[in-house]
Amino acid sequence: MQILVLGSAAGGGFPQWNCHCSNCRGLRAGTIKATPRTQSSIAVSPDGENWALINASPDIRQQINQSPQLWPAQGARGTNIRGVILSDSQIDHTTGLITLREGLPLDVYCSDVVYEDLTSAYPLFTMLKHWHGGLTFKPIGYEQKDVFNVDGVENIEFVPVTIESNAPPYSKYRDKVVAGNNIGLKIVDTTSGKYLFYLPGIVESTPEVEKILANASCVLIDGTLWLDDEMIAQGVGTKLGSQMGHMPVNGDFGTVALLNKFDIERKILIHINNTNPILNEESPQHQFVLDNGVEIAVDGMEITI
Repeated sequence: MQILVLGSAAGGGFPQWNCHCSNCRGLRAGTIKATPRTQSSIAVSPDGENWALINASPDIRQQINQSPQLWPAQGARGTNIRGVILSDSQIDHTTGLITLREGLPLDVYCSDVVYEDLTSAYPLFTMLKHWHGGLTFKPIGYEQKDVFNVDGVENIEFVPVTIESNAPPYSKYRDKVVAGNNIGLKIVDTTSGKYLFYLPGIVESTPEVEKILANASCVLIDGTLWLDDEMIAQGVGTKLGSQMGHMPVNGDFGTVALLNKFDIERKILIHINNTNPILNEESPQHQFVLDNGVEIAVDGMEITI
């Protein structure tokens, strides 16, 4: 199974267009060692030719143009993307569907709750039905028993996992989350039984999550903020990371501490906010993560399981 990291940043990317934090300022000025990143999205494939896109970033056009694996191979127009899976209805995970309108119709796999958000307060499904047949809703569950496949992507099973996070600010479920608002994905190569655990947004662990982590070959997990109050402390936000649905990287209950419990071949942080000091490759925070055997995702990273 092949995994391609299309985008590794949180919403807004890095640098964020209107941000003057030390990271964004330093990257633009060349005064820190750092790598630009687009907004979070990955793709998986059994053969390098047929891909399932997981979350459609606002930067999807740029991401596809930078990824030869996803370029059309035959005919006047086409795509190697066979379907899109949405882990939630966040703007930075769904806006790319608008950019993909030239390639519709397109299968979109998501929970009923996510579909509700995307046909009401943020009606992408309704808008896009006017382009070539629109988006085809493929309902999925939110529990491990609700295993599903993506049409055209053979030998890969997708297992939804309920996770603790939050719904988007526009959603009626904001701060009163119901099951299905957010899922992680256990992505299984059925030929080997090995799997990737994808958790771009998680605020706290659960026994179910830890049981899956224990046997994962690779995990791509929420690395949004270094500290819970990071955005408040830097004067660029008014909410804690935990209020937005994200676990901090540092601390006794952070992602590094969680990952240290398990012998996982590859542990990788993804969905990294522009304020996070780990983006500065010469910072002690960056080195701390590496010293704990955890990688920091970059756009274009290729993983094979």
